[in-house]
Amino acid sequence: MRSFFVELWHDKAAAIGLIVIALIVLAAIFAPWLAPHDPAAQALTARMRPPVWLPRGTWDHILGTDNLGRDVLSRVIWGGRVTLIIGVLTCLIAATIGTVVGLWAGYAGGRTDSILMRLVDIQVSFPGILLILLVVGMIGSGVGTLVLVLSVTNWMVYARLVRGIVSTTRQSQYVDAAEIVGCRPARVIFRHILPNLVSPLLTILILEFTNIVLAEAAVSFLGFGVQPPATSWGLDVASGRDYLIIAWWLVTFPGLAIAATVLSINLFANWVRVTTDPEEREKRFARAVAAKRSRRSPA
Repeated sequence: MRSFFVELWHDKAAAIGLIVIALIVLAAIFAPWLAPHDPAAQALTARMRPPVWLPRGTWDHILGTDNLGRDVLSRVIWGGRVTLIIGVLTCLIAATIGTVVGLWAGYAGGRTDSILMRLVDIQVSFPGILLILLVVGMIGSGVGTLVLVLSVTNWMVYARLVRGIVSTTRQSQYVDAAEIVGCRPARVIFRHILPNLVSPLLTILILEFTNIVLAEAAVSFLGFGVQPPATSWGLDVASGRDYLIIAWWLVTFPGLAIAATVLSINLFANWVRVTTDPEEREKRFARAVAAKRSRRSPA
């Protein structure tokens, strides 16, 4: 762990990204203790209060209140919990489906590969957001429905990635040797092929998490996602869009939470991609050695 943090600290952007991610996750976990108010509690006498640093702002509502008198800070904290839960569950389910399909297609090859990849191509051809709205509109909205729909519409990227890596690894000599000595296909897949997928899967999982967060925000913004009295960042942005001119804080703070989450995850994912890729690590080491030699050489 010490070497991990030492190496991470050399990439300041990734370190800052990880710190921001950790703070957001901790805030979501401890939302019942950190939120100063019930996010659904209404107080019409305190509606449209601005943030504390503006005139009429009070310390009782640090980031102000919305059109129903609900505390914006509490809704941002609780909204982060819902958004992160949707993102994590969706990524895990989509990654599981895509990895299984990709492993099956890449290892079996032939007709099985062609059929499975054509199914992937067919689903990719449908606009993702349109398919999400269609399914949610038919079976109803809610957190569980949103997780299911986002998982079904995002597993293809994992399937394509895994299938490409497995198809290449399938021709490796160590895989041939394992098959020659009599290893069953399941052992070959899980013992010899699957470990090669850890690094690319981890990277794509982190990057896809940002897409899920943005997709959840977009669907909730359109009114097909999380429904009141529950809250999410996308729903908060949707609720405040009609008051953007007179109460900018209703949209700004949930929007900043989405932007900070997506940016931090992208910065950290870029470092993970480089760190877990042996070729990229070798290039980075070579650049560091070259830089040291250039500093030592006389001017």
